[in-house]
Amino acid sequence: MKLFKIRGGVHPEGRKRLSADKQIEILPIPDLLHIPFRQHIGEPAEPVVKRGDRVLKGQLIAKAKGPVSAPIHAPTSGRVLAVGAFTAPHPSGLPARTIHILTDGRDEWGERMPSLDPETASPSELSQRVADAGIVGMGGAAFPSAVKLNLGERYNLQTLVINGAECEPYLTCDDRLMREFPERAVDGCRIMAKALRVKRVIVAIETNKPEAIDILTKAAAEYPEITIVGVPTRYPMGSEKHLVQTLTGKETPSGKLTADIGVVVHNVATACAVHDAVRKGKPLVSRVVTVSGGAIAEPRNIRVPIGVSIESVIDYCGGTKEKPARLMMGGPMMGQPVVDARSPMVKGCNGILALTLEETRQRAPSACIRCASCVQVCPCGLVPLEMAARIKHEDVDGAVAIGLTECLSCGSCNYVCPAHLPLVQYFNYGKGRVKAIAAEKRKQEETKRLAEARIIRLEEQMRAKKAMLAKRKAEAEAKAKAKAEAEAAAQENEPTAKPDQEAASNDNTKPVDGPPPENDPKEKAKA
Repeated sequence: MKLFKIRGGVHPEGRKRLSADKQIEILPIPDLLHIPFRQHIGEPAEPVVKRGDRVLKGQLIAKAKGPVSAPIHAPTSGRVLAVGAFTAPHPSGLPARTIHILTDGRDEWGERMPSLDPETASPSELSQRVADAGIVGMGGAAFPSAVKLNLGERYNLQTLVINGAECEPYLTCDDRLMREFPERAVDGCRIMAKALRVKRVIVAIETNKPEAIDILTKAAAEYPEITIVGVPTRYPMGSEKHLVQTLTGKETPSGKLTADIGVVVHNVATACAVHDAVRKGKPLVSRVVTVSGGAIAEPRNIRVPIGVSIESVIDYCGGTKEKPARLMMGGPMMGQPVVDARSPMVKGCNGILALTLEETRQRAPSACIRCASCVQVCPCGLVPLEMAARIKHEDVDGAVAIGLTECLSCGSCNYVCPAHLPLVQYFNYGKGRVKAIAAEKRKQEETKRLAEARIIRLEEQMRAKKAMLAKRKAEAEAKAKAKAEAEAAAQENEPTAKPDQEAASNDNTKPVDGPPPENDPKEKAKA
C-alpha cells in the first residue's frame, strides 16, 4: 500500500522497552473507587443512584446527558458511599462531581445487555449498543464513540482507519492488546465498519511494533476488507488528520472533520471495547493502561477498573524507586500532569508515567533566538514562535489569525526548542482565552437578546394596556350617551299643564300683602 509523506514531526526517544514485553495483568479490586461523572468530551453524565444503594458490576450508575455524552457503569459490585466532590484527574486539581463506591470484593455482575449478532444487526442497532455501553475514544481524546459511528448517516464514508500507531513514548498498552487479543481487535474493526456502512478498513501500526503487525496480519487474513499497514515511526503519527493523510494522501481542510473526506478514525483499544459490548453485552468498566517511567519500580501493562486511584496502580507496580519529578496521565508529549496521586483513573487514560528529573528535560527558559526549529517540526505547518509571541502579549486574535486553532498541542515544538520555551503552555492558554472570549460573546449576545425581548414584551404590554383603556373609555362614552338619550326621551314623553292652572299659577306670583311703596301719593296724604 502506497504511503504519503507528511510535514514535520520529531523522533523522541521511545523508551517502550520498559514495558513492551510485559503481558497484561489484572489489577485486584481495590477497596474504594472514585468514579467521575466527566470522563468524556461533552456533557457530564447524570447520576441514577444515591447514597446507600447497592450496585452490581456493569450496572448503570450515571446516564448520558445530551447528544454528546456517555453513560457510566459500576466497575465492580459494592455500595454507594456518597455522590459528591473529589479531586479530578486534571492539572488544576480542582474537585469534580464523583460517585464513591465501597467495593465488596465479590466482583458480582449484574444483568448484562443481550449479545448482538453483527451479521444481522442494523448499523443503528450497533451504534446504539456502543452508546449504551458507554464507550469513548480510548486513545486519549475520550470522544463518545457512538457519535462517530453515526457519521455514516450524514457523510459519504469510504474508509475506517484503526489507529494502532501508539506514537507516544513509553506507552505500550495498545501494542499488548493487539498482540494478546488480535481476534477481538479484528472483530471490533468489522463491527464498526458495518455501523459506519464502509467496505474498507485500514489498521495502521507504527513499524516499531513488528510483532503486533505480524499477529494482526494473520488474524485478519480471512477478511479481505481489512488491511494491516506499517506506518513510519514518527511523532505525531497517531494524530487523526496526519494518519489519514499518510494513508490516503488526502489533507483534511481547516475546520473540517476527516469524515468530510470520507474517513473515520477509531483507536484499536476502542475496537476491542466494541467487540465486548456487542458480542458479550459488557459495558466499558475497565481498560488497559501502561505504568512506566524511570521512577517506577516495575513498569507494567495492567487492566484496571475505572475509578481506581493512580496511587493504587503505582503501588501494584512496586511503588517508585525515587520521588518522581513529574507524575503524568497519558504520554509525555500530550499527557496531563497529575497534582494528586489520589486522582482516579478514567476511560481515556492510556498511561501513568512517573518521570525522573532527567526524563522531564526541565530547563530554565531563555529568550527566543528565532532559529525556526519549531517551524520545521510543526506537523500543521504553523509558526509556533510567532503564535507564542502574540499570545505572550495578549494578542489572542492575532494568534488565531495565523493558525492557533489548528494547533494540535502535540509538543513537537517544545521538544526541539533550544531556548526551552513552554510553547505548548502558551498555546493551551491562548486556546483557553479563545473559548473564554467566545463564551463571553455568547453571554453578551444572549443578554442582548433577552433585553430586546424584554423591550418587545413591555411594548406589547403597553399597547395592550392602551387598547384596554381605549376600550373602557369607549364603553364609558357609550354608556353616557345612552343615558343622555334615555333622559331626553323621558322628558319628551312627560304630559303638559292646563291653561287655567297656568293662570292661577301666574296670579299667585303677585304679592297680596306687604308694605306700600314709599313713593305712593295716597299713603303720603294719609300720613
